[in-house]
Amino acid sequence: MLTIRPAAERGRTRLDWLDSWHTFSFGDYFDSGHMGFGPLRVINDDRVEPGRGFGTHGHRDMEILTWILDGELEHRDSLGTGSVIRPGEVQIMSAGTGIEHSEFNPSPIEPVHLLQIWMIPERRGLAPRYDQQAVSLDPGAFHQIAGGRPGEGAVRVFQDIAVYVARLDGGQRVEHTLGANRAAWLHVARGAVTLDGTSLHAGDGVAVTREGRVAVGGDAHAEVILFDLAAASV
Repeated sequence: MLTIRPAAERGRTRLDWLDSWHTFSFGDYFDSGHMGFGPLRVINDDRVEPGRGFGTHGHRDMEILTWILDGELEHRDSLGTGSVIRPGEVQIMSAGTGIEHSEFNPSPIEPVHLLQIWMIPERRGLAPRYDQQAVSLDPGAFHQIAGGRPGEGAVRVFQDIAVYVARLDGGQRVEHTLGANRAAWLHVARGAVTLDGTSLHAGDGVAVTREGRVAVGGDAHAEVILFDLAAASV
């Protein structure tokens, strides 16, 4: 079964430096019908103006994944970590017992477009940590970027979830098989795609339940993110 979450129905935060769309309830946006999907708690689609960003703030007991679509994002945290994240790189931060960090756009002229994804960890009280990896992304295939059992180049998430990205050129099709008792959430990061014949566009999300596979076809320069998780959790 496919349950579509249209892009235009998401929550939104507009500031002079930030345009953020919220797939699930976040901050001042609350919708009891969209509180997450299993351990997947937040998908924020953010655009940050040049030279601006999020000042130092704290998190606890959350797995926070950052994926850059365009531009660059600079990260600093209370672990002493400092890095710049670029397209094709994935960052994970386990907030655990507590961490403070800041994120800002280091470019004086170019905006940054990113997805920030929060996942509830498998247990509370983990030690805070940070990791960043470059991911090989040949068009026309799903590539794992994160997971509880990460493959080569992917970052570890302390949760029973696997996160994949696929980039598609015009006419390409990718397929992911769901194991027994598994479900999925598909987020269209850019472009237009079809999911088992259903047309989707940038910002749309889909809950996939009681299905054995996820088959996606895309137009030129489309990109999707797939979350594979335990069906019992949704």
